[in-house]
Amino acid sequence: MGNYQARKIEQKWQKVWKASNLYKVDLDMAENGGGKKYYNLVMFPYPSGDKLHVGHWYNFGPADSWGRYKRMQGYNVFEPMGFDSFGLPAENYAIKSGVHPRESTTKNVEYMVKQLSEMGAMYDWDKTVTTSESSYYKWTQWVFLQLYKRGLAYKKKSPVNWCPGCQTVLANEQAQDGTCERCNSEVEHRDLTQWFFKIRDYAEDLLDHSELDWPEKTKAMQKHWIGKSTGIDITYKVEGTDDSISVYTTRPDTNFGATFVVVAPESEFVERNFDKFEDSAAVQVYIDKARKKTDIERIAEGRKKTGQFTGLYAINQLTDKKMPIYVSDFVLAHVGTGCVVGVPGHDIRDFEFAIEKGLEVIRVVVGKDGDETPIVRPEQVQEHEGTMINSQFLDGMDIHEATVKIMDYMEEKGYGKRVTNYKLRDWSISRQRYWGAPIPIVYCEKCGEVPIPEDQLPVELPMDIDFELKGDGKSPLYHSESFRKTKCPSCSGDAEREVDTMDTFLCSSWYYLRYPCSKMTDKPFDKAVVDEWLPVDMYIGGPEHACMHLLYARFVNMALHDMGHVGFKEPFKRLVHQGMVTKDGAKMSKSKGNVVSPDEFVEKYGSDVFRMYLMFMGPFVDGGDWNDKGITGIARFVDRFWTVVNSDEKVEDEALLNKNLNKLIKKISEDIEKMHFNVAVAALMEFVNFVMKNGIDKESKKIMVQLISPIAPHLAEECWEVLGKKFSVIDSGWPEYDKEAVIDSTVKIGIQINGKVRGEIEIGKDASQEDAISAAKALANVAKYLKEGEVVKEIYVPGRIVGFVIK
Repeated sequence: MGNYQARKIEQKWQKVWKASNLYKVDLDMAENGGGKKYYNLVMFPYPSGDKLHVGHWYNFGPADSWGRYKRMQGYNVFEPMGFDSFGLPAENYAIKSGVHPRESTTKNVEYMVKQLSEMGAMYDWDKTVTTSESSYYKWTQWVFLQLYKRGLAYKKKSPVNWCPGCQTVLANEQAQDGTCERCNSEVEHRDLTQWFFKIRDYAEDLLDHSELDWPEKTKAMQKHWIGKSTGIDITYKVEGTDDSISVYTTRPDTNFGATFVVVAPESEFVERNFDKFEDSAAVQVYIDKARKKTDIERIAEGRKKTGQFTGLYAINQLTDKKMPIYVSDFVLAHVGTGCVVGVPGHDIRDFEFAIEKGLEVIRVVVGKDGDETPIVRPEQVQEHEGTMINSQFLDGMDIHEATVKIMDYMEEKGYGKRVTNYKLRDWSISRQRYWGAPIPIVYCEKCGEVPIPEDQLPVELPMDIDFELKGDGKSPLYHSESFRKTKCPSCSGDAEREVDTMDTFLCSSWYYLRYPCSKMTDKPFDKAVVDEWLPVDMYIGGPEHACMHLLYARFVNMALHDMGHVGFKEPFKRLVHQGMVTKDGAKMSKSKGNVVSPDEFVEKYGSDVFRMYLMFMGPFVDGGDWNDKGITGIARFVDRFWTVVNSDEKVEDEALLNKNLNKLIKKISEDIEKMHFNVAVAALMEFVNFVMKNGIDKESKKIMVQLISPIAPHLAEECWEVLGKKFSVIDSGWPEYDKEAVIDSTVKIGIQINGKVRGEIEIGKDASQEDAISAAKALANVAKYLKEGEVVKEIYVPGRIVGFVIK
């Protein structure tokens, strides 16, 4: 027997697997008499110039191991792979290097396919997708048209997050700290005409996670992002005008303590009443400053509250008091009505504003501490539970009873209306860049806005494009006259194409539907096939996608379901987030110079060793900090495993071997189910150490190889062949353990004398008290202490402890 030659053996089996179509899946379940299907999917990568790094491997390797485990359990596992290949990096690279995005993307995809193949994953490469290929984005445009026809796509002028570095619009999720997530430029606000999807129409559906086996934290993140609240719109008259102002509040119970009104700089009220403001010039200066801030900056806790008085007053119908109206940037136009009533005694944000502006603070709620004194300090602000005071007919009620009472009163009087609101904004999909799917709309002077007929798709990206950004905020497609100028598909007259491209998140919002039907040319997917195979049974990817990709994909799938295109509402049944692999405590990225390539480690140790080493770092969901100090230990384990498989079949203790083997089957099965791959690897190491001392028979070798197969597929395949078994180990089934064999017949228990542990014995689980006491007394160390005094009490707790009390 020679040493285990990892690279040679891995290349051998990769060729065999490919030639035998081992991982090619027949998706026609009906023709095969049904069966257990399993759609195992990992979030597809962006084909960047960094290629696959250690972080990708940490995700893809265990995800593949999970798929292998399910196949060995008898499932027909579909495990595809593709590339999310549109986006800014390739276009930015084109600006710097002059290399066309299609050329650089194709090159990167080819290299990543090579890397993924060397991983030994069981991807069905016949069913791959690349989102920047026209055969794919033709159908992304089809998805747009379905949403358009359903009334879920519209165009309007709107304040948007603008990145001056990337020169494109960013979604709120991409600018959460006031900077661009890609280039770290400070984000600006601009008014641009944009295409939107009505994701808000699906807010209630998106709040329902009842069908999903997802991490609780992810569900909570989505609920927080959607931000549902139930309250009331209150309409106040504006003194000295014929106008009124409508505010949204979830705490109308405190309205007897309302002392001011604040409106968003972009609100309709400002636009409608601007010429009535006493100092409109000062208001305009304030508005201009506010527009340079992102929403996240404006509502950040702890920042100084600012505002500009308009000179107008709203009248509080409950108190007949005049409430000054301010323009302030801590109110957002798209939240509620864009106008907020200030109750500084019972909202810390309102209190901070009132103190800054010298406004009245009125207490109308008393907390459990009974403090009825005037509110002058932040810690006195009563925001939660309490009893009403200074509120006329609400006095003495708790806040919940008072809320219902005042809502009823306001609705009865005709100036209040119960409403449900959401923080979620409609999805802005317009991007002012080249490398994305063109929006299939033209603009005709005669016909207006015209969608491209489906039979004329795709609208293809032109190849001859000037990537240099002009600084005018327009897409490079705008400057391509050959693309922009076209004919109207309705009247054949002169028309212009939409020159913005679509947010790449639309490409990834439906790719799971395309995989099973990736070769189909006449439609995006076959409903019968996707209804058979979806929703995805296991979806693995990062938690950073909770409020973007995962929310968008759910929305698109729900919309397609409502249109009858698919028969299932939710796209991903079970979701698991892998942990992040860092380097020196920081996320791996090219800009930080800390990206670790797997290639050199795969070349030196083999992909199985590299996969197992990443698994051994810690729990899959936790991740960890990368270092390569322990990889040689995994390589030595593989050598020992290889040695055991090729060893003589002699066993010193067959009963002990049988017991330990069944325990191993049980443990690894449980560990993989929990995705505790690190613990499963440790258990295999322990078992190999045991059999190197005790010996092993051929049947036990076979089971040992089956158990390591999902974790080290090449090693397992070679060992399976060495044992003379029929190709392939992945189709040999998953071993089951003997429930009787894993039950221990003996147990180790501690011996205590006057509460201190003085020894340990191993006795039968059903040993009597007399036998346990006798065995304990027979221990030399215990006998020594018992001689030092008189035994006044003997204690036996079966399976746990023997105790003596002496004096």
